Amino acid sequence: MQLDTFTLHFLLHSATLLEEQLRLRLAELDVSHRQARILDALDRMGEASQAQLAREFDLTPASMSTMTVRLLQVGFISRARHPDEARSNVLQLSDKGRSLLSEVRNAWADVDRMIEARIGQEKAEQLATLTRELRDALGGRVPGQANPTGRGKAVAAGSGPGKAI
Repeated sequence: MQLDTFTLHFLLHSATLLEEQLRLRLAELDVSHRQARILDALDRMGEASQAQLAREFDLTPASMSTMTVRLLQVGFISRARHPDEARSNVLQLSDKGRSLLSEVRNAWADVDRMIEARIGQEKAEQLATLTRELRDALGGRVPGQANPTGRGKAVAAGSGPGKAI
C-alpha cells in the first residue's frame, strides 16, 4: 500500500513547508505567523476584546491571552477600557503594529509569489480558490467577517477545522 497518495499528506506536507518559509521571513520582523494573523484581525475589526479574538480564532481565552501578551509588551497593540463595559478591555492595533502589519503583508505577498514561481500563476490561482473553498466548507473563515455558510466548529474544540489562526 502506498501511503504517499493521500491528499491529506500532500496538504499537510505543503503547509509545513510553506509555514517554514513564512516563519523564516517573519523572523526578520520578530513576529510569529499567528501573531501576524492577530494583527491582521485587529486591523479588520478595528478593536476587539481578547474574548472576541479568542472566538474569532476558535481558541481558548487563555491561549489568546498568551498570544496577545507579547504584542502588548512590544507595543504592536494597545489595550484600553471598553467604553460601555467598565470590567472589559479592548485591544487595538497601534501605529507601530500598523507599520509592522504592512511588512507582514509584504512577507505574505513574498510567499504568494514563491508559490506562483514554483507552480505557475494559473495553478497558484486554482490552489488559492480550492483551499479557500476547503476552508469555508470546513467552517473556517477570515476573522472579523461573518461566516456565510452558517457553519461553526466542525469538530470537537481544539482539533482544528474551525480554527482561523
